[in-house]
Amino acid sequence: MEFDSDYRCDTEFSKLLTRRSNVDLTVAALELARDAYPDLDFEETLNWIDATGKQISGKVAAAKSEREALQIIADCISVQHAISGDTETYSDPDNSYLHRVIQRQRGIPISLSLLYMAVARRAGLTLHGVSTPAHFLTRYEAVDGPVFVDAFCGGCVLSFDETLHRASQASGLPPEQCEVLLEPASARKTVVRMLNNLKAIHSQTGNWPAAWMVQHRLVLLQPGSYDQRRDLGLIALRANRPGQAIDVLQCCLKSCPPEEAEHLTAQLAVARQEVTRWN
Repeated sequence: MEFDSDYRCDTEFSKLLTRRSNVDLTVAALELARDAYPDLDFEETLNWIDATGKQISGKVAAAKSEREALQIIADCISVQHAISGDTETYSDPDNSYLHRVIQRQRGIPISLSLLYMAVARRAGLTLHGVSTPAHFLTRYEAVDGPVFVDAFCGGCVLSFDETLHRASQASGLPPEQCEVLLEPASARKTVVRMLNNLKAIHSQTGNWPAAWMVQHRLVLLQPGSYDQRRDLGLIALRANRPGQAIDVLQCCLKSCPPEEAEHLTAQLAVARQEVTRWN
């Protein structure tokens, strides 16, 4: 399966494709945002993060406890800069783009968590992303055990037990089976979750060209996933890329579940009709 996009300019995304671990998630998030904002200048966002982190680094270093240090970061972002969760236009794609989160002062859990992680790192603390069900969080390894920060809710600090209870409620699993869900998420898993969020948003709004760009990245990150390859074919058709849809759908029909064969065959026929009409 051949693709025509070139990600050599996306240094961090390229690291994910080669399964390297030293990925800067802040830059990776900006690379995803550049799909929607081709002229995006990364430096403005990176400089804001650097300045914000340095502004509170002294207070963080002087904090009397780890929770106080985390609260200093939360107050800086959610109170001083008034950046918080967007409960009114949650599905706005701008909530997923880091530079727009800063500009608009609102975002969704995963983008806000990345912002907290970036500012905290500049301030001297290390936060890890946690891909908990329904709500992305960050995790801090405190002396007496991990605590969690909910960036969407103003940076409130949660104990391990509180977070475990929330994960159990969201997943429907017993608490003892949810502990693995509270482990730090890899850079790859984090970016895949960001892309899946954007895929859902663009599909709901019918922005198929944008959905195709997102889905293309997902297939590159998960080349062995039948579901992602199938969705690429279906989205390509809706994004007026019938030739690419034909190539992908033909491959998918060789290994698709029996219950999907009729639908994929029908979509393949539509794609062929589109190519014939264009010719």
